[in-house]
Amino acid sequence: MLNLILLIFLIVFVVAYWQWDHVRLKRWQRQYHDAGLSQEQQIFLQRAMPIYNAMTDADRAKLERHICWFLGEKRFLGRDGLEVNEAMKLVVAADACLLVLNKPWPLYPNVKEILLYPSAYYANVTQRDVAGLVSYHQVVREGESWPGGTMVLSWHDVLEGNRLPEDGHNLVFHEFAHQLDQVTGSTNGTPQLANKAAYQRWGEVFSRAFTKLKSHVAYNMPHVMHSYGATNEAEFFAVATETFIEKPMAMRQFDAELFHILKDYYQFDPSDWQRH
Repeated sequence: MLNLILLIFLIVFVVAYWQWDHVRLKRWQRQYHDAGLSQEQQIFLQRAMPIYNAMTDADRAKLERHICWFLGEKRFLGRDGLEVNEAMKLVVAADACLLVLNKPWPLYPNVKEILLYPSAYYANVTQRDVAGLVSYHQVVREGESWPGGTMVLSWHDVLEGNRLPEDGHNLVFHEFAHQLDQVTGSTNGTPQLANKAAYQRWGEVFSRAFTKLKSHVAYNMPHVMHSYGATNEAEFFAVATETFIEKPMAMRQFDAELFHILKDYYQFDPSDWQRH
């Protein structure tokens, strides 16, 4: 009898395990399908997020559903005495969800919590030199994306990113682009793509564009992206994402191939949201 009970339990466990994603999605669809922001939240975003005002009604409704999902499924914590309120959560969620506007739930599956600091903060860094000697020091940072599921953001810089919506700098876009990069298990500037051909095409375009940016930075030539993107491939993808969303027309003029491959990946054209 005991063996039969154990067998039934095992079967139920296996079925539940394989059906978990489906069950979870059905729950989310029931819970968030008709979700939207309150009038107060909409008015706040109209002031805090200029892109929100320029979106079509359909895109805005989709963004709002994503925001509701994000606020319901992610945890926010304040650091260095910062008390996180609903308005702060709303701004971070709106920016983060814009990147995945046309992606299915779960959004940012690896992200469990967002830590908000009042402003730039000190982070401990460990470095090993070529001789194997390890050194410890502190650096000032505005944000971090940890593969283990934690995002760290400076609230001051989150606000600055939205205050100037066309300068190519947005901390939330940048750090959450790193999360998209890290979905594959590596932080190398290549997010999860559909197939082998897409990876090959991505590698060709991004390798050329990354080399182009490094050359322009090294020789002090004009470039539309921030020079920090020349640091490595991961930072290039994050900075390219910021530029793509906030300076789409300038990016298209500077590197049309890079613009179009980002457009294909994100599945929207931010030029449609630019103020004219």
